[in-house]
Amino acid sequence: MESKKEQGFLQKLFSPKNMSEGTPWKRLAMFAIPQILGNFAQQLYNTVDTIVVGNSRWGYTALAAVGSSFPVLMVLMALFVGVATGTGIMVAQFFGARNKEGLGKTIANCTIMTIAVSLFIMIVGPFIVDPMLKAINTLPELYDYCKTYLLISFLGIGGNFAYNIYGGMLRGMGDSFSALGFLLITTVLNIIGDLLLVERFGVAGVAFATIFAQAVSAVLCIRKVLSLKQYFTLTKKEWKPDGAYIKRIIGLGIPSGITMGLSSISNLLVTRLINSFGDSMFIAANSLTMRVDGYAMMPTMSMGMAMSTFAGQNIGAGRMDRVKIGLRQCIFMSLGITAVMGPLVLMFGPNLLRLFTPEQALNDMTMGLIYIIAPTYVINCISQPMMGVIRGAGDTISPMWMGIGTNIVLRLITAYGFVALAKNAGATLWTQERMVFLSMVFGMVVNAIITFFLYKYGRWKNLRIMNFAGGPGRPGGPGGPGGPKFPGAPGGGPGGPKFPGAPEGGEAPKFPGAPEAGEIPEASSVPEAQEHE
Repeated sequence: MESKKEQGFLQKLFSPKNMSEGTPWKRLAMFAIPQILGNFAQQLYNTVDTIVVGNSRWGYTALAAVGSSFPVLMVLMALFVGVATGTGIMVAQFFGARNKEGLGKTIANCTIMTIAVSLFIMIVGPFIVDPMLKAINTLPELYDYCKTYLLISFLGIGGNFAYNIYGGMLRGMGDSFSALGFLLITTVLNIIGDLLLVERFGVAGVAFATIFAQAVSAVLCIRKVLSLKQYFTLTKKEWKPDGAYIKRIIGLGIPSGITMGLSSISNLLVTRLINSFGDSMFIAANSLTMRVDGYAMMPTMSMGMAMSTFAGQNIGAGRMDRVKIGLRQCIFMSLGITAVMGPLVLMFGPNLLRLFTPEQALNDMTMGLIYIIAPTYVINCISQPMMGVIRGAGDTISPMWMGIGTNIVLRLITAYGFVALAKNAGATLWTQERMVFLSMVFGMVVNAIITFFLYKYGRWKNLRIMNFAGGPGRPGGPGGPGGPKFPGAPGGGPGGPKFPGAPEGGEAPKFPGAPEAGEIPEASSVPEAQEHE
């Protein structure tokens, strides 16, 4: 009997969760805890590369090469990160609305896009490696290492893409435990691969170990998603490419992709600035700072992602009241976790850095940079959950413009401007190296202020990704003028059927007894975002 109970518990743990019911902070915590652990595993995944390379016979030259390569890789990764963002939003809202057909079509069309974009990057990537490395003034002693790392990474980009897309689907359905389990397995594989390959092959060994681990993770995620067919329909009809769904996914994802792409280009230009100092130790310190900073940022990033899924499912179910309650509780949890994590990172940072490299001068420089950016940990406890709500609602346009303004334009102006001031003033305390990181802090503060106003007054409150059975009508959609009429579809818009007790079109219905399978219009079109009260 006990084994059956344990089996039932594990089955429940590793299954989708309905976040439109239950106590908000408990739902958020149950989602965020494995997300935090998963992000920790992801950081460990990256940290092992750094530790093994930094302590290998290749030294911190190879370490700097991996750090310099990452912004180049991120420029092309922006394509599929955008698609992953659109996928997660649609999956969360369709799942919250209990719309099996819509969820199935989303999964099928995202799979088609995953294959297409992966092939595109694998073909185009190798042709732009040299121009991009030259554009960022890659140091001669790092050039060959960077090129090798990028070429191998592009070869295995499909595994990275598929893991992000299907992992996003699982999280959109509220199952963050499965994604965690898969990531832990691949982290172990990556560690083993590093230990076996890096000493002999250098950065090439790092790249091969990483793409192999990501491929395994992708296969596990795909199998898990396809095993959840009780939550969606996936027949030949769903597998047929649907232009309306693809357009909607791209429409949601492109703003995030553009933001990330331009932000990566901004990072390339900042990398160009850093490379112009001609100091390979500072380049390595920059890479180490980002590694340690990743650990401190894990709680707030994880809570922001949890809030995005929570908001998406609750907006899909018409529960705006829960979104506001959940946000308050999410912010308090983020502050509590950061109050513990932040001091630990500052106290034990030097010990952590010694795992990367025995170079004390390099570690001292890195800790100095970490102290500069430490105040942003508290700021992000508020801004990340708010941004999670905005994205979960389907507003990816506002974050795009904000990102362009703060993370790109403002970051570049302040980085180059602050460095010029330090150089002309001959500063000894605020050197040009520290000024690069001060510009990052300045941008994050401005970003947080704008995020607050976007949450308070932004368009996200009037958005819903799409209509579903039980949703408000629209012209050409269910219950709207010219649209098909569905018997039993409550809340029809003008011209649609009216049912006793059904809300008028434009008002978001509550779903205490929502049907298991909502249907979208038979015509393969996805309605545009709808307003709700």
